[in-house]
Amino acid sequence: MYKDKRIAVVIPCLNEEEGIARVLSRIPDFVDEVLVVDNNSTDRTGDVAASMGARVIHEKVRGYGRAYKSGLANVNADIVVTLDGDHSYPVDAISYLLEIFFRSGVKFLSASRFPIRSKQSMSIKHRLGNKILSITMSILYFRWVADSQSGMWVFDKGCLDVMRLESDGMPFSEEIKIEALRRKDIGFKEVFIDYTNRTGESKLEPWKDGLGNLLFLFQKRFFPKAIPPLARPSPSEPGFPLNRPD
Repeated sequence: MYKDKRIAVVIPCLNEEEGIARVLSRIPDFVDEVLVVDNNSTDRTGDVAASMGARVIHEKVRGYGRAYKSGLANVNADIVVTLDGDHSYPVDAISYLLEIFFRSGVKFLSASRFPIRSKQSMSIKHRLGNKILSITMSILYFRWVADSQSGMWVFDKGCLDVMRLESDGMPFSEEIKIEALRRKDIGFKEVFIDYTNRTGESKLEPWKDGLGNLLFLFQKRFFPKAIPPLARPSPSEPGFPLNRPD
């Protein structure tokens, strides 16, 4: 526990057996539960995570958002921290981010990778794509967002009761931030973290994912779907655990 709050770390993974071992070895002792979502990996990601004490959630339907939905639906804690399984986000910064979160007055804190300290951490192509997406999101929602694609967040689990999260793919990262910043009862804040080189092969398809994320921003802004909150998934929906805690 941290400041009398139960802490959960959720990590979506697709073929990250090397990276997830590095991530899990550095999880702080105060974290109450670690959920690794094995998104139908073909390597030993799930086995490695389980051997290191993580609770492994198996999600056979591939997709970044899909993996997160399955993991978040199984959280049994007060505060959620997210990481990638490739060790690119600083695990050691969890306590630092929690301190800022509890003092921030908001319920959703996003870790921004910009400005990038090490040029080797992200290619010029990815930096340009992130900048375009972040500027577009900032214009559409009248709020400056430095890193719309960051995958490291700290938020109150209760946020999931009111968020409308549609995407099963890469746009999930920008969508959850949109849901936070547009709701006054949640609130949104960014804080800088030091981003490093990933371990293992990247799963991103820069042009395809970039265009998909860009189109999703406009769809979310101008053609939102009436969907239920994430915290109330249909028990019969494929891919969602049937034993989700209430």
